[in-house]
Amino acid sequence: MCKNHCNPVDHQEKEPCPILVPIFSALSSEEILKIAKMTKHVQFKKGETVVQEGERSDTLSIIHSGKVKLSKFTVDGKEQILYIMTTGDFFGELNLFNDDELNNFSAFAIEDTEICQLRKSEMDQIMLEYPGISMKLLTALTKRLAHTENLAQNLATKDPEVRIVHMILEFCQKFGIKMNNGILIHLPITREEIASYVGVTRETISRKFRKFEELGLISLTGNKQMMVNNQLALREYIN
Repeated sequence: MCKNHCNPVDHQEKEPCPILVPIFSALSSEEILKIAKMTKHVQFKKGETVVQEGERSDTLSIIHSGKVKLSKFTVDGKEQILYIMTTGDFFGELNLFNDDELNNFSAFAIEDTEICQLRKSEMDQIMLEYPGISMKLLTALTKRLAHTENLAQNLATKDPEVRIVHMILEFCQKFGIKMNNGILIHLPITREEIASYVGVTRETISRKFRKFEELGLISLTGNKQMMVNNQLALREYIN
């Protein structure tokens, strides 16, 4: 892990972190640069722990580049992936509203990742100066809660095929690239992690992927790429 200040002058080839985040979208360029000077720029190698569940934190983390998974672990050490996050996503927002808040998840870099961090004292100053950001943070929290509730419902009530289709459609929206013949997804996590995300075994993932290929819904290139050939048919599949 490497740290330095997230100074846009030092990273001219990249946009300053705050400009990537919807909660800062109403700010001017000068205001964005002002916030950027408050942030710290942190680099994580693939596999490194970004935050640990149960630790105290007072930091908002913004993903500048790369990808991060947020996970919880059962008492027997089984991982349940909650979110897959990428450029512009942020986490740790709960800690901004409660001084005693502990991390309720662990976060791991799933590829080399750069993160910009704002401490609670700095975010307090920003929210006092720009009150609209507080409302946008609350909106983000509401969406995060809805995602968690949907995940819990899917794990509890849906059959494995439906869970997997939900995941494929989510990846289409978040990581997909439109091509002439469909949506190309560079899968952000391994088969084992995909199994953890949807709450099934790795063998079930492989078996269902083969079935979807046979139905012409997807095409796989090794373990890294998926072409979604018919997104509409997948949506009908889960209705």
